[in-house]
Amino acid sequence: MPLKTQKFPVHITGTHGVIIPEEHATLFVDAGHKRIHIKAFFEKNKMEFHGALRLYKGDYIVSFGKRYQKELGVFPTDFFEFQLFENTTTYGVEIPEAFQAVMESDLEGASYFEKLTDGRKRGLIYYVKRFKNKQIQVDKTLLIFENLKQGVTDPRELIKRL
Repeated sequence: MPLKTQKFPVHITGTHGVIIPEEHATLFVDAGHKRIHIKAFFEKNKMEFHGALRLYKGDYIVSFGKRYQKELGVFPTDFFEFQLFENTTTYGVEIPEAFQAVMESDLEGASYFEKLTDGRKRGLIYYVKRFKNKQIQVDKTLLIFENLKQGVTDPRELIKRL
């Protein structure tokens, strides 16, 4: 059974971090899970995202940037709730359907993608996810895979037409 916590209160610390109470963070860290699935709740709003538990100055922190703050409708002075879940995704982030479809249809490109570091894979998936239009997601994924097959490894160059 995947790990999960009960809901617990949090607030934004600094510019975009949320301190995770040690008893909740160590449940995941001790089990070898640095990447987690997070549900955030504020008033009638709810959102989900994936993140990493990072130790910073003795506290476990999860990034919660302005984009997430805006989506949830919170301000830095607000208290809201988090609930943590074990991350069961392959890359530490949900893969868009369009990205998955290209991976299944372009096995050579997918094999080059698999050779990248986990962080680079996540970064490229996040890049593709930010486009809401499915066709644009397909086009961006195809471009990345074509560039990988051409030997491009620089992340800035992977997303450009050669």
